[in-house]
Amino acid sequence: MARILIAEDDDGVRRFVSQALMLSGHEVMEAEDGGLGLEIMEEEKGRFDLLLSDVKMPVMDGIALALDVGARFPDVTILLMTGFADQRERAHGLDALIYDVITKPFTLAQILEKVSDALMDKPVEIVSLSRQAIEQAG
Repeated sequence: MARILIAEDDDGVRRFVSQALMLSGHEVMEAEDGGLGLEIMEEEKGRFDLLLSDVKMPVMDGIALALDVGARFPDVTILLMTGFADQRERAHGLDALIYDVITKPFTLAQILEKVSDALMDKPVEIVSLSRQAIEQAG
């Protein structure tokens, strides 16, 4: 499966997501903020398939982390998480750099599906349209 780095300052969210991804067979490393996330990314020489980062964190926010990782390790897929609408809008300015932004709160199924989509590099528009069609049909 994939190597994933989670950068999230909320202990509960970080553990929840980390456990779910490990139970799905992924190798997961955790960082409590963007600064530590960048240190881990550098120590591991960018050998991750996915960076899953919160947007709003102390030390270094997820936007700065995404910019740095994207510039230095362009093969790493970046997926951001946020519970703040204004932060989501900031993140969408990085469309060429990040895969997508998932809104908190999310369910276990939602985060696992979004991570799977990101790892398979499914086009976000197609994923959104097919979900919308399923919801309308269901």
